[in-house]
Amino acid sequence: MASLLGTSSSAIWAAPSLSSSSTPSSSPICFRPGKICGSKLNAGIQIRPKKNRSRYHVSVMNVATEINSTEQVEKKFDSKKSARPVYPFAAIVGQDEMKLCLLLNVIDPKIGGVMIMGDRGTGKSTTVRSLVDLLPEIKVVAGDPYNSDPIDPEFMGVEVRERVERGEQVTVVATKINMVDLPLGATEDRVCGTIDIEKALTEGVKAFEPGLLAKANRGILYVDEVNLLDDHLVDVLLDSAASGWNTVEREGISISHPARFILIGSGNPEEGELRPQLLDRFGMHAQVGTVRDADLRVKIVEERARFDSNPKDFRETYKTEQDKLQDQISTARANLASVQIDRELKVKISRVCSELNVDGLRGDIVTNRAAKALAALKGKDRVTPDDVATVIPNCLRHRLRKDPLESIDSGVLVSEKFAEIFS
Repeated sequence: MASLLGTSSSAIWAAPSLSSSSTPSSSPICFRPGKICGSKLNAGIQIRPKKNRSRYHVSVMNVATEINSTEQVEKKFDSKKSARPVYPFAAIVGQDEMKLCLLLNVIDPKIGGVMIMGDRGTGKSTTVRSLVDLLPEIKVVAGDPYNSDPIDPEFMGVEVRERVERGEQVTVVATKINMVDLPLGATEDRVCGTIDIEKALTEGVKAFEPGLLAKANRGILYVDEVNLLDDHLVDVLLDSAASGWNTVEREGISISHPARFILIGSGNPEEGELRPQLLDRFGMHAQVGTVRDADLRVKIVEERARFDSNPKDFRETYKTEQDKLQDQISTARANLASVQIDRELKVKISRVCSELNVDGLRGDIVTNRAAKALAALKGKDRVTPDDVATVIPNCLRHRLRKDPLESIDSGVLVSEKFAEIFS
């Protein structure tokens, strides 16, 4: 296995100053120090009076569609230069099971994500965030806050779909897959998005400010310490994961948008277990243990010290390996549709699931998808029993637990049943 692992925001327009002596004027204000933001920039606040309306009326407008593709590219370039350096994925020592599960989900997002559980300080969040450099580019509609696909209606927002149905031309840009962090303290409005009720009532317009789920559409949603997530946010994730759409209901107004994402969670089992409903939504489960070999521990410490002292030079030393791995992922994604799996293997996979008393058919589906993704990663066009043997413990072991108080199987039961049936 080791050989394989070689925006949107809103602008707020308000009335002028309360001082009667002041004259109406435009006063651009920006949240970023030293920057002046006009009416077409994200997070810009401009003050101006409105005709035939109260001088102190406040409304929220979604300005995502006002950003052209050039401004988007410039913004992404600036953010890339100022972003914190990310530890290279290729530089992570060990933890092959976790790395393989992450790569397979990038190759086939329909696997359904991965849950990573393990001891504290074992590099779970570092590994997930290092995946950013390897994410391939996708085509999106320029200026769309939901990263709508220009071709597939399943991944289109409502407005984009209506424009396509009318025969309008949409501007298409290439961008890297998003990775969105969901903080534990996030509010439901920040996650789902908010509706400006005042604008809806006074102007009859559905003014919607997208949340994190909109940003994560066609990307990755990462929840660190997911077992500590509040129940109301867990319910939101369950709804979106089940339907692929996020619906916001406020005061009789309903707005929906696509929310199909790769759900990645990490946590420490000592801090509590996940609700069974959410655990079953993760396609794969990876267990991470503390490295016990003294030489490997020393190597990890030395590599981390090198990265902390000079991140740029450290990343350069792994650039060749990173580029090779990125090309391998892109090739696997392109060839995934042509990978075949024999019916005999499918029957044996279903027998394993049935005899292990796995509830539902999600285990069967995920195992088939993961085996095909692994074959594509290896550059093969047909799945072998070895491919199934590699992925089936990660796809099934978190589905065996019937009692919430039971611990998750390490994969031994699945491996034994696999050996019995496939022999």
